Amino acid sequence: MLRVPVTPHDHIAGSQNAPVTLVEYGDYECPACGLAYPNVLRVQAYFDERLRFVFRHFPLQQIHPNAEPAAECAEFAGAHDRFWEMHEGLYENQDRLGLPLFLTLAGLLELPQADLRNALASGQYEPKVRADFVSGVRSGVNGTPTFFVNGHRHDGSFSFEELAAAISVRLRVTAPL
Repeated sequence: MLRVPVTPHDHIAGSQNAPVTLVEYGDYECPACGLAYPNVLRVQAYFDERLRFVFRHFPLQQIHPNAEPAAECAEFAGAHDRFWEMHEGLYENQDRLGLPLFLTLAGLLELPQADLRNALASGQYEPKVRADFVSGVRSGVNGTPTFFVNGHRHDGSFSFEELAAAISVRLRVTAPL
């Protein structure tokens, strides 16, 4: 079960009133998360207003050294209302993660590059990333990507078909009679 409920402090895409919430704990440097990313986009498009998507950081620093700074970069963008654009840029350039990419993406998003550099150097957004990570640990996350559908851990694959099936089951369960 998802132990830390979704709050306005989370990064949320989709309708607040959607009957189904899909939460992903992800790592920007994780190859499996990179493979799951287009499937998440597909389920978001497919279910549209019936699905609310939440992304939480779960950087596996010991094996992905760029995951934590990438998450902090996304949080910096989020502080400027550009989280989702940075999120997309990081996943779509996953093979180039590092400060040069972070600064390039910030420039493309018209975000202050010097401020991003300072935020990364000072660890300004590390507490938010750590809080997401701890919430994942509390919910039993031990790898990425890990998904929860309406608070229940999705133990199937992250293929479009399996994610869509899990969401569809929840839609039938939560739909009014």
